[in-house]
Amino acid sequence: MQAVNIHTLTAKVSRVLTFSCVDGPGNRLVIFMQGCNYQCLNCHNPHTINHCNHCGDCVATCPSSALTLNTHKQVEWNEELCTQCDRCIDVCPHQSNPKVRSYSLRHMLALIEQHAPFLSGITVSGGEATLQLRFISELFRAIKNGASLNHLTCFIDSNGSLSTNGWDRLLPVLDGAMIDLKAWQQETHQWLVGRDNHRVSTTIDYLARHKKLHEVRLLHIPSKSDLLSEIDALAALINTLPTETQIRLNAFRHHGVVGEATSWPQCSKLEIETFQKSLIERTTRHILTPSDVAFR
Repeated sequence: MQAVNIHTLTAKVSRVLTFSCVDGPGNRLVIFMQGCNYQCLNCHNPHTINHCNHCGDCVATCPSSALTLNTHKQVEWNEELCTQCDRCIDVCPHQSNPKVRSYSLRHMLALIEQHAPFLSGITVSGGEATLQLRFISELFRAIKNGASLNHLTCFIDSNGSLSTNGWDRLLPVLDGAMIDLKAWQQETHQWLVGRDNHRVSTTIDYLARHKKLHEVRLLHIPSKSDLLSEIDALAALINTLPTETQIRLNAFRHHGVVGEATSWPQCSKLEIETFQKSLIERTTRHILTPSDVAFR
């Protein structure tokens, strides 16, 4: 096998959180990769969907002059001048982010090593993380082989669209995956995200059989999504999953969404509790719900 060049293998990264306790078990460093193959109407991070097309619309709106167009008519970002006001994200017509950084594998490993003593593991999220599969697999492999890093667990937060061949590449270095199930019916899923959910179902089954399915997350959008109306079929699926797989309910909120979803009714605490109760009546599983803070 050809050796990986840790200096030239790179990934497009929207953001890195050096500490999180809500993106997998324990204390985690979270890498948000840029780019997604879904077009979710309800997306809370729409600026992670596409890559910058250098249209330049954001440049004049930057209050700190942190964005410029270079001689090649490409948008350049000066991190030192940036105040993180995110006005550039708000005005972007392309669902992108001019502040995306390119990390080499060496650079990312150095960042992780800097924080490793305080971490339980890392989680790669998005966008859709698995679109940058080679970088992720080599990053996880380096962590597992690193004397100062191999105590860290490696998790992926995914929409479940990766093929089984792709998951095969990750299994030897993957400790767990968190998969979103956004809709039950193919038609609803197609309308909501722009693709059917065949691969999502396959991914959930595949990861469960290989003991790599850490969590399944279920999105409740009142009057829009169909998981509550398909509760019997959903409960039957949950009952087939390993007991160690967490089931988490997500409530639709307006934070970050754009377009038609801003006019959709938000999911109330009562509605998510009704969803939880309906599942508990049909399964023997503990069903996790959002904290009260999520409804404020």
